[in-house]
Amino acid sequence: MVSRRLLFSLAHPDDEAFGSGGVIARYVAEGAQVGLLCATNGDVGTVPPEMLNGYRSVAELRLAELDCAASKLGLQPVFKLGYKDSGMMNSDTSQDPACLWQAPREAVARRVVEVIRDFRPQVVVTFNRYGGYGHPDHIAIQRATVDAFKLAGDPAYSTNGQSPYQPQKLYYTAFPTLMLRILLAMLRIRRRDPRKFGRNADIDMLAILENVEPAHAVVDIRNYLRAWDEASACHASQLGGGFPRLPVSLRRAIAGYQSFTRVFPPPAYNKVDERDLFAGVTPD
Repeated sequence: MVSRRLLFSLAHPDDEAFGSGGVIARYVAEGAQVGLLCATNGDVGTVPPEMLNGYRSVAELRLAELDCAASKLGLQPVFKLGYKDSGMMNSDTSQDPACLWQAPREAVARRVVEVIRDFRPQVVVTFNRYGGYGHPDHIAIQRATVDAFKLAGDPAYSTNGQSPYQPQKLYYTAFPTLMLRILLAMLRIRRRDPRKFGRNADIDMLAILENVEPAHAVVDIRNYLRAWDEASACHASQLGGGFPRLPVSLRRAIAGYQSFTRVFPPPAYNKVDERDLFAGVTPD
């Protein structure tokens, strides 16, 4: 077993690349084992019809894209829970009994506990309490992961004969506030409504900024931007390969770091005090 193990507990095929690809690439390159829990199959994602050629469903396409990105990043293992994508908050799809948003929180938490006890990561990363941008699937897996982090080490909590295992650290991903403010300024210049952003005008950029949580860890990913881009390009159906990007040299200067909120151990002060997610971790 690799001595350093890190688990990302996320919602959709593409969350691992779009949000955290740089830091995943760094830790894999440094010899850590990085696993992924992907809660849904992404079947509500918008996909151009021509991209479905050769695939029986949107879910099959998006999970194939996930496999591609996981291979590029070196993610191993990948746990796919298979819930239906809920779509955005208050949509018809979010009322589907089979979707993640409608799944009982305790049932989802149990499945996350099973993954933690199987993979035994010292460090677990999930979304912040707003789910990054308010997506119900992000919020659902965040809540379940926080519950599971506490339950995984409890000997009284039984999961099919698995041994208890308590991870040492829990983080939330943090949105880069500088990039958010730059984007908001650009939207205002173009007279676009920041509360109706995105392909489907269903993302509230102001709410994202209002729900940003303090950063306690900042990880240097400047040498992993190309690996991040290669993984993102796997998600072509979600614009991963066609979204315009700034030159790498400029991105190294303004977006060469990924930030995280440390939930456990709780920080003494709301300031950056770590440059490594494994800081203080005891190998087991």
